Amino acid sequence: MSKGMVSGYLGSLTTEERTLLHLVEEPLPKNKWEAQDAVTQAGISAAVYVQRKHVPRTLKRLEKNNYINTSLRHVPSSKQRRRVYELTRDGREAAGLLRKKILDTTIELEGDSNTISSLLSSGESLLQLLAHFDENLVYHSTPVVAPVSSADGSASLDAQAGENLVRQMFATAWKDGKITKDEQQLLSDVVSFLGMHPDRARRLSEEAMGVPTTPPPEEVYLDMLRQALMDGELAEDEMLLIKTFQTAFEIDEETHTKLLDVAKSEPALPPHLETYKATLATAMEDGIITKDEDSMLQTLRKSLNVSESEHATLLANLMDQ
Repeated sequence: MSKGMVSGYLGSLTTEERTLLHLVEEPLPKNKWEAQDAVTQAGISAAVYVQRKHVPRTLKRLEKNNYINTSLRHVPSSKQRRRVYELTRDGREAAGLLRKKILDTTIELEGDSNTISSLLSSGESLLQLLAHFDENLVYHSTPVVAPVSSADGSASLDAQAGENLVRQMFATAWKDGKITKDEQQLLSDVVSFLGMHPDRARRLSEEAMGVPTTPPPEEVYLDMLRQALMDGELAEDEMLLIKTFQTAFEIDEETHTKLLDVAKSEPALPPHLETYKATLATAMEDGIITKDEDSMLQTLRKSLNVSESEHATLLANLMDQ
């Protein structure tokens, strides 16, 4: 089972475990044709604090263990039917046992001994509550890490690579001082694909408006291809999104082929990034980046001149390997 690179106590749970905890709280409606956004791949990605790209692998593993079923249903945010996921009987049983174990966990709050269940409000997501605990099970009033689906806060490190892509797209779109209807539709599609909260996307857009220099479309397109190829293959919905992007940003077929070859031939990292990646991989071996490791990595980033965006992309590439 894979560990998702998120901070705090959540980082001690595998992506599969977080998915079970999410889906047990989101049962499909009894009718056979409707479903909520939360049970699509984008919704699951947002809820379990990982990039959308990692979700298919997680779901395949759960399906192999007979923990989930899939179906096609109508969801409010889409004109077409979308693939959605629900727990099987075995899945509900596994999720129930895991949930009970977590709720019964003893924690210390303001000097008193409590269980996690005592802090869970009616209707509150267990994953959202767990985001308030650090790796030592100390409760913080503000989340240790925020999912990319929340409007504010720092996104999980894994989600930052996706955020950087959206930020670049906004900067390119704002270059002429306005965002056209076609550009807005493309941006909405990418934001939806990543499972990003609309208010978070709006904040990224506002940040991009004040950027004095904008990356060329080819650079943003290459970044998008890198994101899509993170697991070595292009899924059907990724191919459709890339085609839309290619048309909107006027990337001709020759340029597309050239950039796709570049993205496929990576990672051909420069020496300083190879050095950082090796250290990052060592820190991630146990599935958790501790505070001491995080401090060490921050120092190393400064000395090697590694940007937060490069750090987030390397982290996302190392996940699920």
